[in-house]
Amino acid sequence: MEHEKFEGERTLMRIHIGESDKWEGKPLYQAIVELFRKESFSGVTVLRGVGGYGSTSRYHTEKILRLSQDLPIVIEVIEDSERIEQILPKLDTMVGGGLITLEKVRVILYRSQKKPTAKRG
Repeated sequence: MEHEKFEGERTLMRIHIGESDKWEGKPLYQAIVELFRKESFSGVTVLRGVGGYGSTSRYHTEKILRLSQDLPIVIEVIEDSERIEQILPKLDTMVGGGLITLEKVRVILYRSQKKPTAKRG
């Protein structure tokens, strides 16, 4: 899939949720990634934290002997501000508890990895 020139001012959206959060029977982070892909967003990154806490101040941490985990998940996407604003109502229905932040960023490079070229000998 080819993307248009993407450099310049964009909006960075971060969505902070829990690993155990669900949407229609699947992990919420997976449903959000699928939504962004369906809407042809340029890219998305899901980050799994090793610890953290939110509004409840209940600390979640990664421990070997722990049976159930609800580690922090952060989803990051960079897109045009108009497209971010358009998708916020859908995210509002999906995210029951969490935090969504927006900030302006300047994209200086966005390109697919170049395919290696065969050397002529």
